[in-house]
Amino acid sequence: MSLITDRNLQLRKTFPSPLKRATKSPIVFGETFSTITLGLPALIAFALLWEIAPRAGWINSLFFPPLSQVLSVLWEMIVSGQLAGHIGISLQRAAIGFSLAVVVAVPLGCLMGRYPLFEKSSDFLVQTLRNTSQFALLPVFILLLGIGEASKIAITFYAAVFFLLINTIVGVKSVDPLLVKAARSMGTSDWDLFKKVILPSAVPSIVAGARLGVKTSLFSVIAAEMLAAQSGIGYLIQNSSLMLETDRMYAGILTLTIIGLILNYLLVAGERRATHWRSNAESGPN
Repeated sequence: MSLITDRNLQLRKTFPSPLKRATKSPIVFGETFSTITLGLPALIAFALLWEIAPRAGWINSLFFPPLSQVLSVLWEMIVSGQLAGHIGISLQRAAIGFSLAVVVAVPLGCLMGRYPLFEKSSDFLVQTLRNTSQFALLPVFILLLGIGEASKIAITFYAAVFFLLINTIVGVKSVDPLLVKAARSMGTSDWDLFKKVILPSAVPSIVAGARLGVKTSLFSVIAAEMLAAQSGIGYLIQNSSLMLETDRMYAGILTLTIIGLILNYLLVAGERRATHWRSNAESGPN
């Protein structure tokens, strides 16, 4: 066995991959179930109020139709396949923009986190851009890229990239220096150091940024679809509003709420799985 291979094996045993350790920890579902159970009475009360208020004349049913009517329209759109088409288009736009943000932000964040001079020279530009709202820039993207797919993907990219970039920088800078020194003392190359120590240690912070970035990307693409689109959940909501088809409008809003809840649950579960290795490391080997 060569000296390099022996050192790599020793490094792998000394510093097991956080990602591998994370996969050993089960996702805790009890906490989520408890939260849903405690919140169920309030949700039922809200649903009853939504149903009763327009039927009792407390609020104009033209602008706020009963929940049963909204659910009926929602079911019709599900059966017809119309809703699935709008959902698929919105998620596709958000996914493309977010994926591009990952490709750009994670490598750039690793460089900025590892090389202070590069970070300092780029910090002012990054801070300026990330403090400029993506919604304020939406008309600019439409003017430059048109009303097609490019402008919607661009706005989702812009919405996610800075969450990922900042969290990647923080994650890389928070790597334990002792791990880096130990790896260096074993003759680890720069690439192996990055692959086996820096990036795995930064994963929890990156995942936390991704959680924020995914949700912001989805909300941004919905806003873009409201302004300039012929399909998508945002278009469905805006077009239904203009046509005074408020039951369809609320069905679209309800759909967006459900998608947001599902995404949030999945992302929180993923974040727990990615960060669980820290508690394992603190408690020591079993």
